[in-house]
Amino acid sequence: MQHRDKVVLQKIVSEINIGTQLLGTNTLDEFLQNETLKRAIAMTVINIGELVKNVTEEIRISHPEVPWRQVAGFRDITAHRYQTLRMEDVYQSVVEDFPALKKQLNAICAKESTIEETGEDL
Repeated sequence: MQHRDKVVLQKIVSEINIGTQLLGTNTLDEFLQNETLKRAIAMTVINIGELVKNVTEEIRISHPEVPWRQVAGFRDITAHRYQTLRMEDVYQSVVEDFPALKKQLNAICAKESTIEETGEDL
């Protein structure tokens, strides 16, 4: 893995952590009533999608289990169609998709680090 990819993946994980922390224990109803929180989470989604677009094709191809295109696509929808964005989908993404994506990205970083340390393919 290129150093650049590792840095980008770590930044995505950091953004996921920020989004999760921002949401905290807010319920869907609390989230929907909090305009500041909705906008902050939407910006986090945009940041994640933008970072995903910077992951090299090599990593995207070697890890097809990660929904790279969907993450980037959700960024585009959030950025360009914010006023028609279903905030229920954004909430659901933070609650369900963020943890799954974080787990996948951490696994990639761990696997690639092991390969680099041993010089072997696992």
